[in-house]
Amino acid sequence: MKIAIVNDMPLAIEVLRRALAFEPSHELVWVAMNGQEAVSKCAELTPDLILMDLIMPVMDGVEATRRIMAETPCAIVIVTVDREQNVHRVFEAMGFGALDVVDTPALGAGNAKEAAAPLLRKIINVGWLMGQSDKRVQPVSAQPRTQGPQRGLVAIGSSAGGPAALETLLKGLPSNFQASIVLVQHVDQVFAAGMAEWLSSSCGLDVRLAQEGESPQAGKVLLAGTNHHIRLMKDGTLAYTAEPVNEIYRPSIDVFFESVARYWKGDAVGVLLTGMGRDGAQGLKLMRQQGFLTIAQDQQSSSVYGMPKAAAAIDAAVEIRPLDKIAPRLLEIFAK
Repeated sequence: MKIAIVNDMPLAIEVLRRALAFEPSHELVWVAMNGQEAVSKCAELTPDLILMDLIMPVMDGVEATRRIMAETPCAIVIVTVDREQNVHRVFEAMGFGALDVVDTPALGAGNAKEAAAPLLRKIINVGWLMGQSDKRVQPVSAQPRTQGPQRGLVAIGSSAGGPAALETLLKGLPSNFQASIVLVQHVDQVFAAGMAEWLSSSCGLDVRLAQEGESPQAGKVLLAGTNHHIRLMKDGTLAYTAEPVNEIYRPSIDVFFESVARYWKGDAVGVLLTGMGRDGAQGLKLMRQQGFLTIAQDQQSSSVYGMPKAAAAIDAAVEIRPLDKIAPRLLEIFAK
């Protein structure tokens, strides 16, 4: 994979160089000391992946992410040394299309390869997102369903560009929305709690991390909160599971959508938002095959038109809508 580093700290650059050296298939193609330089270099040679710092002179990582995703889009992972102080910047960058976030590996912290492992795993995930092979859609045996908005569920999946898209969608829903909502966003568990708090404060809805064994409830927004997959179980509760292990990106949207198709007994809507790759497309198709309404975000309003495009290509979406038209549609469906 061709990788670029954007960071104004020579020590951080050296740490990232050493981390990448543990995987011979990774090639460092250029280094930029600030966001403006990165925008220029990306236009000359667009890499497969950029490891982007947040706080830099001239142009920070948030603005650089916005510019690059608008002009020469490629995969971007935010690399930061102080995630707790930069939570809002992290989600802003992800709103512009950054895929994920990881801590800068610690130099001299015991085993260097172990310190580099979280970053290298993120890079593997990005490769999976960019080149995930198609999976055959298998029919599922669904449980009998009751009808009515009192048993309503909105299952939403998002990735790159997701935080901003989720904020827009949730702002369009009232606090007394008549369906339960479960969100699966590609974000590391160390940022999940911060994302729930951020969405809750910005949208005015009760957004929190989904807990093992709880059931979706009307008016509550539950966010998948670990690096395991989240599933709906036969009894209607939510559970986290390491299986299937072959789903490299965790939590997997496909895994959750497939469980909804199999076990949800009431009305449900599947919504697939902006993101790179194909995660969620197959699960959305299974939901459609079980008679649920499925919606994919359109190309014009998507920061990264990967996952919704994949869903459209396999006819998984009953409706393809601009982002600002999805919340009104949900209100129509789950009106009092």
